[in-house]
Amino acid sequence: MMPRLLTAVAALLLSTASAWAARDTITIGMVLEPPNLDPTAGAAAAIDEVVYANVFQGLTRFGPDGSIRPDLAKSWDVSEDGTRYTFHLQEGVTFQDGSRFDAKDVKFSLDRARADDSVNAQKQLFAGIEQVTVIDPLTVEVTLKAPDGALPFKLAWGDAVMVAPESAADNATHPIGTGPFMFKDWAKGDHVTLSAYEGYWGQPPKLREATFRFISDPTAAFSALMAGDVDAFPNYPAPETAAQFKADPRFKLIIGSTEGETILAMNERNPPLNDTRVRAAIAHALNRADIINGAMFGYGTPIGTHFAPHNPAYVDLTALSNYDPAESKALLKEAGVSDLTLRMALPPPSYARRSGEIIQAELAAVGIQTKITNMEWADWLERVFKGHDFDLTVVSHTEPMDIGIYARPDYYFGYNSPKFDAVMQELEGTSDPDKRTELLQQAQRILAEDYANAFLFQLPKIGVANAKIEGLWKNAPTQANDLTQVYWDE
Repeated sequence: MMPRLLTAVAALLLSTASAWAARDTITIGMVLEPPNLDPTAGAAAAIDEVVYANVFQGLTRFGPDGSIRPDLAKSWDVSEDGTRYTFHLQEGVTFQDGSRFDAKDVKFSLDRARADDSVNAQKQLFAGIEQVTVIDPLTVEVTLKAPDGALPFKLAWGDAVMVAPESAADNATHPIGTGPFMFKDWAKGDHVTLSAYEGYWGQPPKLREATFRFISDPTAAFSALMAGDVDAFPNYPAPETAAQFKADPRFKLIIGSTEGETILAMNERNPPLNDTRVRAAIAHALNRADIINGAMFGYGTPIGTHFAPHNPAYVDLTALSNYDPAESKALLKEAGVSDLTLRMALPPPSYARRSGEIIQAELAAVGIQTKITNMEWADWLERVFKGHDFDLTVVSHTEPMDIGIYARPDYYFGYNSPKFDAVMQELEGTSDPDKRTELLQQAQRILAEDYANAFLFQLPKIGVANAKIEGLWKNAPTQANDLTQVYWDE
């Protein structure tokens, strides 16, 4: 009997050890499925949410506190005139296909991003680069057209990650980077799975495998967490049920901030939206408190311009577009506008759909009718973002400190202001922190006074996770689910 008992005990111990060892995998919930997996060839935030810091890396990167940190560049020097950055690269770095990463790949990546035929969604990040020169395999020099103290910040974006000439063309469907996780599989409509890269040059991740499951329906997201089908939802889409997780010891509720300025964007190419008075009328018709309470269940910070309130340079300009239906009606009358009907295109996130319904009712109260079209993400990107086929849309801009998009006349909402452009051009060549703050505040005020869009609220980061998971970001200084420091604490 004794040998059988020992065998049973041994089997139990082995089973327990196996269960323990199995906690090196994680399933992450995401609302949106990325249209592709190449951050250098797409504007969707969902791309970076899967691959940023996990599969792909840049010369620099965002830390969880928003700081700019070394990544593939272990250090850099700046010339006295501020026009030359010399980057010193990490040693022993390989891409996940085993090929070596060196200065030639840096030159290829940056030249590709700024090329005339570049499809990079943030091509303007690289517009100030004059030349990229390989000094030796571990040293590369970037020469700028003018001094730019923000270059390390720009190179931390997902759009600036390093890619290899041998694999860049296939990164949309089979991404190959230098990060700690490598692509394993993509079941369209369901999930993407990454696995740890054994040849990673830095500190190995504690997770062996990570699966990103796509769950757009808020009710389904709640059910998936409760059932344990997903371990964490870093950007939880159902704020109305967040309190239930806070009261449940099996979970942790992680409330932070994002870079997501949530706006009612107006297509200024379409009359009468090219009239500042009409845009002002729309802005004054909207009650931010109603939208935040109704769409976000109280989570979210009102904004009056395109800038994050947690940024030290932020100016509270909400009073310029305060809720005033009488002012809205007066402005519409002054502009000679009546019987106005506008098309409102809404992407899938619940904040957009819920906000859109509230906005529709509030605009109707001042005499503006709206026809809502609910779109899938790929359709929104194609028809609204690229095709400019819309009047109104609700979307969160989650890129870090992206006020510069208003200096792009080809951008989807069509804002065009020489005064704003001049401020941004001066900012580009300014490295003094106090002067940069002054210029950023000027830019914020111009947008608010022009009613460039209707600025609603700063998107909160509402995360829900198994209580035993550690290392998830609380805040979102960029659009990422960085798993490099994530582990199970059991």
